[in-house]
Amino acid sequence: MTKIPVGVSECLLGEPVRYNGGHKHFRYLTRVLSDYLELYPACPEVAIGLGVPRDPIHLLATDKGTRVVGAKDHGFDVTEPLAAEAERVADTLPQLCGYILMQKSPSCGVYNIKRYRSNGYPQDNDGRGAFAARLMERMPLLPVEEAGRLNDPALRENFITRVFAYHDFQQSVGDNPKARVLIDFWSRYKYLVMAHHPESYRAIGRLLADLSGPDLRGITAELKALLMTALSKHAGRKGHTNTLMHLRGYLREQLDSDEREELGDVIEAYRSGEVPLVVPMTLLKHYLRKVDFPYLEQQRYWAPYPDKLGLRNVSVD
Repeated sequence: MTKIPVGVSECLLGEPVRYNGGHKHFRYLTRVLSDYLELYPACPEVAIGLGVPRDPIHLLATDKGTRVVGAKDHGFDVTEPLAAEAERVADTLPQLCGYILMQKSPSCGVYNIKRYRSNGYPQDNDGRGAFAARLMERMPLLPVEEAGRLNDPALRENFITRVFAYHDFQQSVGDNPKARVLIDFWSRYKYLVMAHHPESYRAIGRLLADLSGPDLRGITAELKALLMTALSKHAGRKGHTNTLMHLRGYLREQLDSDEREELGDVIEAYRSGEVPLVVPMTLLKHYLRKVDFPYLEQQRYWAPYPDKLGLRNVSVD
């Protein structure tokens, strides 16, 4: 399998590039995900010339917006250099299919970063690191997540699903698609999108209903946006149960009464939280082997990422 290119904050690989000369080695990344991801490490603070060790920086709330300044010397402002480094990454690494960033960082943090007042006291937790903010502006559909949040099973599964889907779209569709390519791609992703966001499922169906016009590039861009937006939504028990019931409908005529009852019972057990998702999916795939149904066999819903990751073995609401 070709590894998927993903950017990563360098300290997460165990490199001593943090302001205090330390690191934040994220072992799940280096011991598990690295088997599937080609990692592009970078520390934006080091990249703009800050040394190791270095004086700490933090977010400062001002009348002109949030700035990244020295924690002790507010005259030391690195907001623009960090944003420029994000611009460089976006320009030189367009092949990236995801980015894993260090949490609580004034350069890389994505969520709830502490902002300070000029008197040194905290103001709020509404900040975002300057590098992360510009990167997400330049590459708005790119799956981005903080390493700390990947300890949550639901967030981990969602991020990895998006990374693999993003990469599949880049490889399968690209920038110059044909109508058949779009239809083939969507045919594989229909039920994965249904599980995550039924509204997007219907919107994409309407979008691809007529591909006879000349603007396939525009349709492709809209499809990608709808796909990635849909997959960013949490696929909970309700969404998965709805999708499992749809898939069961295809096999209704091929199953006897006992098999139909067994499958219904297992789906209900999943819906009520008694078993993880892998249980009804395994049974569905077992019955699928009994029939010749290529349309169902190709569904990315069965395996949006390698089974060895075991992400569906955990009960996630």
